[in-house]
Amino acid sequence: MSDVLESTVEEPTDSFDQPPRPRRGGALAFVLAAGVGAALVFLLVKDSLTDDAYITLAYARNVATDLHWGLIPQEVSNSATSPLNILLLALSMTVLSVFGEVRPVLGLGALTVGLTMITAWGWVGIVRALRLPMAAAAVGVAVMLLNPFVLSAIGLEVVLIPTVLTLLVITALKRRPVWFGIVSALAIMTRLDLVVFVLAVAFGTAAIRRRLHVAVIAAIVVAAPWYVFSWLTLGSAVPDTLVIKTTQPGLFGEWSFVTGPIMYFIGQPLAVGIAFLPAALGAIAVVGWLTMHFAVRWDGTSPVATLAPAAALGFGGIAYYVVYSLMGVGPYHWYFVPPIVSLSMFLAVAVGAWLSGARREAWLRAGTAATALGIVGLLAAGTLAVDLRQGVPWKSPIIFGNWASAHDYAAVGVALRDRVGDATVQSPGEIGTLAFYCECAIVDEFSDRGRVLEKVNRAIDGSGGLVNLGLRANYANLDRTIPPRPIDYRLEYASGPATGPDSWTVFSAAKGVGHFTLVPAAG
Repeated sequence: MSDVLESTVEEPTDSFDQPPRPRRGGALAFVLAAGVGAALVFLLVKDSLTDDAYITLAYARNVATDLHWGLIPQEVSNSATSPLNILLLALSMTVLSVFGEVRPVLGLGALTVGLTMITAWGWVGIVRALRLPMAAAAVGVAVMLLNPFVLSAIGLEVVLIPTVLTLLVITALKRRPVWFGIVSALAIMTRLDLVVFVLAVAFGTAAIRRRLHVAVIAAIVVAAPWYVFSWLTLGSAVPDTLVIKTTQPGLFGEWSFVTGPIMYFIGQPLAVGIAFLPAALGAIAVVGWLTMHFAVRWDGTSPVATLAPAAALGFGGIAYYVVYSLMGVGPYHWYFVPPIVSLSMFLAVAVGAWLSGARREAWLRAGTAATALGIVGLLAAGTLAVDLRQGVPWKSPIIFGNWASAHDYAAVGVALRDRVGDATVQSPGEIGTLAFYCECAIVDEFSDRGRVLEKVNRAIDGSGGLVNLGLRANYANLDRTIPPRPIDYRLEYASGPATGPDSWTVFSAAKGVGHFTLVPAAG
């Protein structure tokens, strides 16, 4: 991949002075600084991981220890949205286990740092290719690493997403269709819905568009082995989360993905405003670029034309938001990370191009730089203030809706393991942290394949046309007769403190004091 990041594009032919290309030593220092920043960020958030992050950790630990694909050791399941994130995290855990036992949280920290450094190196390639100041790369990494929505979902694929999107842009800028295809495969293995960005950048970049067949072949070669394996062995190529998450009417009440930002803004106006502000400015920049691009027939080496891959990524963020709105999924906060990150990335590129363009006029140089740096500085300071206001280290994420903190969920999970042994427990509705710490047979539709079949069958029977055909093809190898695992106990949640045996008091920054109670299934 290193050769992809070396600058081979034609230099712009415009007459204004270009900023100096970052030297190799400076680029290395930037990448190392990004790694240190990622380590500090992880230390800030590692004790407050959201419940769904522990689903990822449980999957990866089971792969690392037993090559078992499932949320719990007792059952095979296919509810992990990001296969690549699971595999990379399992690999990180395995490598670090040479120093002792498998330590999932340490593996997550190492992966977070590594992915951030790759993202930073990709940004070095972008600023080299486009002749942007290194400030653009710094902004590009910062808007990802400090965003409250990203930090509130660490453990999910929210750090991997910026990595693959950055590599998509740089391989497009370098006009490398084979590498673009390889990165595209990694993108759709990160999240299948990232195909929106793959298509946007591919069709928005003339060099890739002309050799699209090469990119497609490379993508198939890389991605097909996993999806064929998943289809044949796990019973579906696309994870069950597609069906689960699109069949949850009323879970968020009147709120949907379309109105989700408003829902979060009402509860956390400052944090949500800062999280979405770069994306909103990026969307304005995309519209401005489209207007300039189509209003004038630009030469292929003009400053406007050379921004096409990055602008296409930003356009992909808008398209992604539209697609998710039409799908009718709930406003889970990590669903907003792809559009936030992609639009923020284009904002960083646009600001860098603006600073470069201002060099044509000496009188504009100081004012433009001061204005841009002032805006970026205020945004960075505000973001840091919001992140640190949550406490050091965090006890709960800024954007949070779970019934218990990670610490309290862990305590309940350990107590549950000692209490139930080999018995099967029906989850209360949130399963990730409980399953990770209990390591017992705690079941729901995410861990027990028999419990998701009803939704699968309902989705197939209730759909038509291409959707029905796609669902039938996806689940063609699934044993539709798998019975749900019989349960011995139910774990139930209610507000207020615990009042009896087999009951544990918990606290959530979102829900307040509550408790979980273990009751016999027959009751």
